[in-house]
Amino acid sequence: MAISSEGSNLESLDHSEEIIAAGKHIFYDKPAGDDYPRFESMVNSAGEHGLLVQLGYMFRYHDGFVRIADWARSGFLGDVFAIRGHMSTNLPQERQDPRLAPSGGIFYDLASHMLDQVVWILGRPNKTTAFLREDVTKTDGFANNTLGVFEYDDAIAMIDVAAMEPTPTARRFEVYGSIGSAIMEPMEPAGTLRLTLAESRGQYPAGVSIIDLEPRPRYVASLEAFIKDIRGEKKPDRSLDHELLVQETLLRATGHIPDG
Repeated sequence: MAISSEGSNLESLDHSEEIIAAGKHIFYDKPAGDDYPRFESMVNSAGEHGLLVQLGYMFRYHDGFVRIADWARSGFLGDVFAIRGHMSTNLPQERQDPRLAPSGGIFYDLASHMLDQVVWILGRPNKTTAFLREDVTKTDGFANNTLGVFEYDDAIAMIDVAAMEPTPTARRFEVYGSIGSAIMEPMEPAGTLRLTLAESRGQYPAGVSIIDLEPRPRYVASLEAFIKDIRGEKKPDRSLDHELLVQETLLRATGHIPDG
């Protein structure tokens, strides 16, 4: 049996701990709370008891993100040296409440969707640096204009998230390698992505290719995969270690745990 944990940021970790303690698999909406030791203990307990924990990051089965990640991880783009993710939203000022997104504001609330992709491609960053600002509207402690920089041995990833971008927001994901780059804007609805190659690779010629993407509703494929995992029809597409790494990276960047 599985249960979906969909509580607010303040209560989701409490709910999720109860679900695991009751011996149920869990589909856990992001982010996974702001107490990393508690989350780590919960995930470790799940692993010890053969329970699944899948975070609800909405782009894992998105056609564009799947293609880009496969290209980056396989070496198709060469050596990846930069990733950029833009994940802004339009949140009314009255909802920019620091109690709902402690220490990190809108970055804490949304950046994990991009970090799920970044650490899947590049792994654990050596260093994180965040700029957590209140701009345009003053929200008494809610960072609404934010940037995270994630340093690796041979690459840099940058994620920016603002709370007051006019709609429709221009959400964008970019990966740059030594042989090619892949750029997707918008993310939703994602109609095409732009692939640029210095040399022909497989079915794609040198130069610019505009690739049509399959429209996929949020979460449908995620839940289908989760059900197959529970039934033992396949192994999870993301390990428990990956779920921990995404959360650890988010909380390092937002100052909830020490960097390093």
